[in-house]
Amino acid sequence: MKKVVFLFFLLSPYFVFGQTFKGRLLNLSNSPVEDAYIQNATKGNHSHSDAEGFFSLSKTYPGDTVVIISLGYEQKQIIISKDKLNKLQTIKLKRKAYNIKEVTITGNLNSLNVISDIDLNIRPINTSQEILRKVPGLFIGQHAGGGKAEQLFFRGFDLDHGTDINITVDGMPVNMVSHAHGQGYADLHFLIPELIDKIDFGKGSYYADKGNFTTTGYVNFKTKDKLETSSTSVEYGMFNTIRNVSLIKILSTGNQNAYVAGEYYLTDGPFDASQHFSRINFTGKYTALIHSEDKLSLLCSYFKSKWDASGQIPQRAVNEGLIDRFGAIDDSEGGNTSRTNINFKYTHFINEHTFVKSHFYLSHYNFELYSDFTFFLNDSINGDQIRQKEDRMIYGSDIKLTKKYMFSDFKLNTNYGIGFLENHIFGDELSHTKDRIITLKQIKLGNVYESNAFAYVSYDLNFGKWMINAAVRSDYFIFNYINLLDSSYNSESVNKNIFSPKFNVLYNGNHNFQLYFKAGKGFHSNDTRVVVAERGRKCLPASYGADLGLIWKPISSIILNVGLWDIYLEQEFVYVGDEGVVEPSGKTNREGVDFGIRYPIKPWLFFNNNINWCYGRSLNEPEGENYIPLAPDLTSTGGLSVKTDFGLTGGIHYRYMKSRPANENYSIVAKGYFITDLIMNYQYRRIVFGISVDNLFNADWNETQFATLSRLKNEKNPVEEIHFTPGTPFFLKGKITYMF
Repeated sequence: MKKVVFLFFLLSPYFVFGQTFKGRLLNLSNSPVEDAYIQNATKGNHSHSDAEGFFSLSKTYPGDTVVIISLGYEQKQIIISKDKLNKLQTIKLKRKAYNIKEVTITGNLNSLNVISDIDLNIRPINTSQEILRKVPGLFIGQHAGGGKAEQLFFRGFDLDHGTDINITVDGMPVNMVSHAHGQGYADLHFLIPELIDKIDFGKGSYYADKGNFTTTGYVNFKTKDKLETSSTSVEYGMFNTIRNVSLIKILSTGNQNAYVAGEYYLTDGPFDASQHFSRINFTGKYTALIHSEDKLSLLCSYFKSKWDASGQIPQRAVNEGLIDRFGAIDDSEGGNTSRTNINFKYTHFINEHTFVKSHFYLSHYNFELYSDFTFFLNDSINGDQIRQKEDRMIYGSDIKLTKKYMFSDFKLNTNYGIGFLENHIFGDELSHTKDRIITLKQIKLGNVYESNAFAYVSYDLNFGKWMINAAVRSDYFIFNYINLLDSSYNSESVNKNIFSPKFNVLYNGNHNFQLYFKAGKGFHSNDTRVVVAERGRKCLPASYGADLGLIWKPISSIILNVGLWDIYLEQEFVYVGDEGVVEPSGKTNREGVDFGIRYPIKPWLFFNNNINWCYGRSLNEPEGENYIPLAPDLTSTGGLSVKTDFGLTGGIHYRYMKSRPANENYSIVAKGYFITDLIMNYQYRRIVFGISVDNLFNADWNETQFATLSRLKNEKNPVEEIHFTPGTPFFLKGKITYMF
């Protein structure tokens, strides 16, 4: 009999002792308000809203006072009457000025998102490169002034262009498998910064719904569902830089919103050989509430850019006076790329305890890149320029079922997900070229068909001040490669499966304190060409990680976060300078500390700081030869932000990266840097005037650096040393925005 009763409780969609105040929080755009703090001020018990705005506050009775607090929204107080109990209430929240005292620490796995929420409210994004810098501890470096995807650094990893971090926009994958230039290549330049509403990120591989490349963590950029106002802006700056952004609200009713946005960007850059960089972006988004609760969202976008580049130059060429820091050995480098996206999401609510999210996406992508890493090392006559090129289709879908069970003493949230991702790459090419025009030799040319089917289950058990999450994810891959350089048809295929368990424990002392322990297995897939060549032996190298940390508000106006972490990776990728590619090597282990603080010194003056330290080594190499090339061991960001009631906003901020080894024995050093940026805006009625300065103190710094073996035209013997892309010098821009 006891077993029957227990089974009934487990399967019951809703069972609770006492009375319950339940509802859904929406803003005036009808978007759900996530992570709001709902407290019964009379009894003291509390709850939080979930990703769809739903909450349930048990043990609530007529006459009780319920207070709802959410960052960036007006506080709401509700006196509970009998007719408000046990019936779903729709509650609208109105936006207001940001106040750090209203920040609450939620009891979920993504509690660190409160940090990005604060930073986004206090210091708006200024450029496309600023997008990723909003994630605490994440550093970027640009090889081509905005043409290629940025090189990424995070948690002691040189992530190349995205090999070990999962990046998405509204859930649509940005990372590209088996990319012509690098595995996991993540080009975010199709995202217009002004459209970002929220940055959802998580460190580590502890999240069941995040799969490939989630070794160090994930970042998901959520775009706005609605524009509060239409606007157009013009920027003009040094180096013949022009940028125009227009955001147009075309539909805004109670249940429907739509807008279009466009960006046009031109610059020659600070280089001796003009960059002739141009980028164009178009985005349109439509959202609608159906039957009052179901939500539909459709986003379409188009992106195209082209550029010339000076490439990575050898330090000796600068030292000997052959070129200056902004010169070039081969000024015919450059490329072009484009991407078209369609992203569709539909959320269907069965009831307040059960809902289904359906997601479909389709992308068409083109890429052509000309690089010269080694100059005359391999070809003393024509040089070593290479072309990397591809034409890609990406499409996929994922469906997630969320079901909640409520009991007198605990809550159980369940999530079940399935999905697939297809990458079809035509003409995945690596060729030896000259002056972009002449093809001297096709080194690799083939078609890649890579499939990833996945499923996961995740359970959140909440009781008292504790939350326990247990989850497992299964990914199945099909790697297929057709070599177009073979004289006869040759199709090679490998299938592989990997299971990734996760286990997380959170202790939520109150809405100002959380202690967490997270552990899980993640992975990144290898390039299909590597997989079939190795006959499947190096398909899906796994990572194993753990985090122990806390998020704490010691007083109402200070937020601290501290975390200890460890990551073991079965396989590392290092840069091979003489070929301009990355390749797998041995096992690695990293351990580190993350620290962050947010503090309003005055109501209008805000201080923030992040410090990230890491100790990492290769495990298969002898002592002294086991350094991980280009892996940063100490980074820091911080600064002061201003936000006044009379329209003045902005701030001064720095970023610091310590010098680090460029090769395995630390005989070559990648120099560190300390860069300071300034941005100030003043709003007068419907007009905003702004200035920004990158590299305020005009420091000489190297944005990207590699230990590369190369030979110049007049050299008899090759030399291995630092090759670098110079960082932006003092760069002043002005901006005017008109809102209508």
